[in-house]
Amino acid sequence: MRKPVPLFFITALLLSTVILLSSCGGQSPAAPEKKADGKTFTIVTSFYPIYISAMNVAKDVPGVKVVNMTQKTTGCLHDYQLIPDDLKTLSEAQVFIINGAGMEAFVDKVVSQLPNLKIIEASKGIPLIKGEGEEGDNPHVWVSISNDIQQTKNIGLQLAALDPDHAAQYSANTTVYAAKLEELQARMHQTLDGIKNRDIITFHEAFPYFAQEFKLNIATVIEREPGSEPSAAELAETIETVREAKIKALFAEPQYPTKAAETIANETGAKVFILDPVVTGPMEPDAYIKIMEANLRTLEEALK
Repeated sequence: MRKPVPLFFITALLLSTVILLSSCGGQSPAAPEKKADGKTFTIVTSFYPIYISAMNVAKDVPGVKVVNMTQKTTGCLHDYQLIPDDLKTLSEAQVFIINGAGMEAFVDKVVSQLPNLKIIEASKGIPLIKGEGEEGDNPHVWVSISNDIQQTKNIGLQLAALDPDHAAQYSANTTVYAAKLEELQARMHQTLDGIKNRDIITFHEAFPYFAQEFKLNIATVIEREPGSEPSAAELAETIETVREAKIKALFAEPQYPTKAAETIANETGAKVFILDPVVTGPMEPDAYIKIMEANLRTLEEALK
């Protein structure tokens, strides 16, 4: 006759099973630690460069979660239309951080549908470059490292005001990340300030703030709207500009086709390089810095 299993043995077996199951769950990302009131403070960002800044400012703050509203491959938000999933994401947030300066044309719709959502405008107080004719102000402020530093500081200050329990940590994180950006800025100036050839041609209105900071001359912008194809007349005019100014470098972007750039290069002997405006990339805290370091290497090669 089989002996009954002792009770202490069953208890030990159950306890070991619970421990094993708990350890198996360790591969899943840990949820943010809850705030004292048991709630998560959710911050949503409008698109990639704002997400990178916010992620650094909110790093390791207890109970705080940073979510990017758009897909990481979205790029600039010039004509972006909100989808139902976006509004659902925003409805679960306490704060929405936008670039501002006219980049997010849909923000009025967000305000009307979610009046209690707090909105942080990262570009607040940054002098804007005026567009030509009927074009509005240029919103690509983050492509300048000086402006990205200011945007980071704006985010830090406003998050500290909206979540005062963690104001000290937002402030400390802002200081750390701003120092990294300032070190990058100094290295880029050290390399680029002495370069004599300062004429460049770009394919999108993303680089005027970058050019302003490093005193580069944008001779012409070929595709003012990303992905648009220049007309035959525009191509001919650009080819003539490249020949007359003896421009050796054309700067396309990794997010868009390079067909027009290659056509101009074939006609003029200029070389096509890739300059990244930091609108897509890995969702990592140091992504902005790494992309700008790659831009520095590209410019050093192209303009030497």
